[in-house]
Amino acid sequence: MRGSPVPAGLCFLLSVLGAVAQQTGGPCHLSCPLNAHCINSTHCTCKRGYSPDSKKPFFNYPFEKCNDIDECKPPYSIYCGVKAKCHNTEGDFQCRCDSGYKLLSGKTEFKDASENTCQNITSQTQPTEVKKELQQIVDGLESFLTNNTLWGTGEKSEIASRATFILQDVESTALELALIAPEQKIQKIRNKTMAIETRVVSNNCSEGRRIFSLNTDANSMDIHCDDVIQGNTQGPSAVAFISYSSLGNIINASFFDEMAEKDRIYLNSHVVSAAIGPKRNISLSKSVTMSFQHLKVNPRRERTICVYWKTTKEGSHWSTDGCFLIQANESHTKCSTTHLSSFAVLVAYTNQEEDPVLTVITYVGLGLSLLCLFLAALTFLLCKAIHNTSTSLHLQLSICLFFAHLLFLTAIDRTEPKVLCAVVAGALHFLYLASFTWMLLEGLHLFLTARNLAVVNYSSTNRLIKWLMFPVGYGVPAVIVAISAASRAHLYGTPERCWLQLEQGFIWGFLGPVCAIICANLVFFLLVLWILKRKLSSLNSEVSTIQNVRMLTLKATAQLFILGCTWGLGMLQVGSAACVMAYLFTIINSLQGFFIFLVYCLLSQQVWKQYQKWFTVNIKSKSEAETHTLSSKFGPDSKPSEDN
Repeated sequence: MRGSPVPAGLCFLLSVLGAVAQQTGGPCHLSCPLNAHCINSTHCTCKRGYSPDSKKPFFNYPFEKCNDIDECKPPYSIYCGVKAKCHNTEGDFQCRCDSGYKLLSGKTEFKDASENTCQNITSQTQPTEVKKELQQIVDGLESFLTNNTLWGTGEKSEIASRATFILQDVESTALELALIAPEQKIQKIRNKTMAIETRVVSNNCSEGRRIFSLNTDANSMDIHCDDVIQGNTQGPSAVAFISYSSLGNIINASFFDEMAEKDRIYLNSHVVSAAIGPKRNISLSKSVTMSFQHLKVNPRRERTICVYWKTTKEGSHWSTDGCFLIQANESHTKCSTTHLSSFAVLVAYTNQEEDPVLTVITYVGLGLSLLCLFLAALTFLLCKAIHNTSTSLHLQLSICLFFAHLLFLTAIDRTEPKVLCAVVAGALHFLYLASFTWMLLEGLHLFLTARNLAVVNYSSTNRLIKWLMFPVGYGVPAVIVAISAASRAHLYGTPERCWLQLEQGFIWGFLGPVCAIICANLVFFLLVLWILKRKLSSLNSEVSTIQNVRMLTLKATAQLFILGCTWGLGMLQVGSAACVMAYLFTIINSLQGFFIFLVYCLLSQQVWKQYQKWFTVNIKSKSEAETHTLSSKFGPDSKPSEDN
C-alpha cells in the first residue's frame, strides 16, 4: 500500500525552523563556528539541520555553537507515514521502514510520507501481529496529533492538507491490516487520541446480519452489508470506523466556509472517519447512519448541523453536502450520509440567540391579530347583510389564521414529548397551508370581482368558485400534509421548535406552495390594478361605478398585506438589509389579522351600519330594561313613603 503523503513543504518548514536561507555575499570577515556559514560578510548563521545555542538566527559571537536538531522529536516530530519511523542523523534526518517492511524501490531511506511505499516482506501475518502493528501506528500518531507547536505553524491551507493526509493514511492502513488477517473479523484499537474498529465481511450478504454497527468512543455507525462488499466476489471486504478525540481542535469550526459568522460556531463531537475496502467507493447505494455523543450538553437554543471533511483542488474544509440531520437531543445527534471514503463526519452547533425586540413584536402583533380575527369571524357569521361568497372566503381565512396563530403562541416551543411536538408541527403545517390557500382564493375572487365590472354576465364563474372553494381551501393542504407525513414523518419537529426540519429539503413541503401562492396573488394584484386603471380612465362611467372602483382600489392595495405577498420579505433577509427586512417581515405579517379586520369590517359601510344597528338595539334594550325596572318600582300600586 502506498502511504498518503504529508505536504512536500512540511519537511522544508520543519528543517529550517532553526536556520535561515543560505545566502552569501562576498568574502567573509568573520570566523564562523563549525556547521555555520557567513552571510552578507557581517553575520553567521547555522546550516540547515542545526540550531544556535542563543536561538538567534544571526550572530557574530565567535564562540557560538551550532547544535544538531533532532527533527524526530518535539517540537518537530517529522511524520514519515505508516509502517515507518523517523531517524535522526547529524544535521539531517531519514525515514526508514519498520522491521518486516521495505520500500518498493529497494532503497533503505526516504525523506517524507509522500515517498513512503513500505510493504510487508512476509506473505502471511498472524492476527496478533496485525493488531499489534495497528496499535503501534495509533500510538505513533498520538504525539503527532497532540503537537500544538507543529499544528500552530503554517498556513490554514497547509494545516487542512496535513489533516487530510492523516485521515486518508489512517483509513488506508486500517483497511489493509484488516484484510491481511480476514479471519480476525473484528479488531478494536484505541489510545487517548484515536480509536479504531474494523469489521471484515464475507462476500455474501444473504447470510448473517444485513446492517453492521461499529462503535468507537461512544460514537457509532450503521452501514448496510451491500455497501461494504460492493459486489466483491474475489474475497472478503472490510469497513473501518475511526474516531479522533483531538483532531477537532485542529480542523475546527473556522474551516466551515459555508457559515458567515464563524465565531458563533463550534464543534461538539469527535471527528470520525469511515472507509470501505478493498474498493474505495465514495458513493453508497444506501444511507449510512452515524450517531455522535456531544462533548458538552447541547442547549435547545442551538441548531445542529451535520458536516463532513470535503477535499477539493482548492483545499479541504467542512461541508454539508450529502449530510442530513436525523435527530438531535441534549446528549446525542444522529446524522445520515450518502458517501464515505476519505471523509469525516461530525456535528457543529451555532448559537441562534433570538432578538428580544422581534420576540416582543411577534407576541404583541399575534395577540392583537387573534383579537381582531375573533371579532372579524363573529362579524362575518352574524352580519347577515354581507353574507355572500366573498364573506365566506373572509370567514374561512380568519378561522384558519386564528387557530394557526393560537397554536403558534401556545405550543411552538413545546418540544417534549416528541410525538406531541410532531403532531403540533403537522397541525401548524396544515393550518398555515390552509391559510395561504384561502389567501389564493381571496386573490382569485378579487380578480374576478374587478373583471366583473367590465363583464355583463359572470355569474357562472362565480358559482364555480363557490362550489370549488371548500375542496380547494382544505383539500389541497390536507393532501400536501398527508404526503409529507407518509413519506418523512420523522422530520416533523426540531430540537428547538415544533416545526418542519430543514434537512432533505423537507421544508419545501411548506415553502414550495407558499412561494407559488405569493407569486399567483401578486399576478392577481397587478391584473386588478390594470383593470381598475382602465375603469378609472373611462369618461362614461356612472358615479356609483366609480365609487365602487375607488373602494376596490383601496381594498386591492390592502390586499397586498392580506394575501400574504409580504411574506416575500422573508426571502430578502440577506446582506446588510437583513435586519431591516426581518423587522418589516415580523411587524407586517404578525398584524395580518388586524389588516383583515380593518379592511373587511372597519372600512365596510355595510358592516358599520350593522355595528350601529347592533349598538342602537343594545342601547334601546338597555333603556327599556331600565324603564321597566323603574316602572316596576314606582308603579300605580306603589306608594312612595312620606316624610313625617
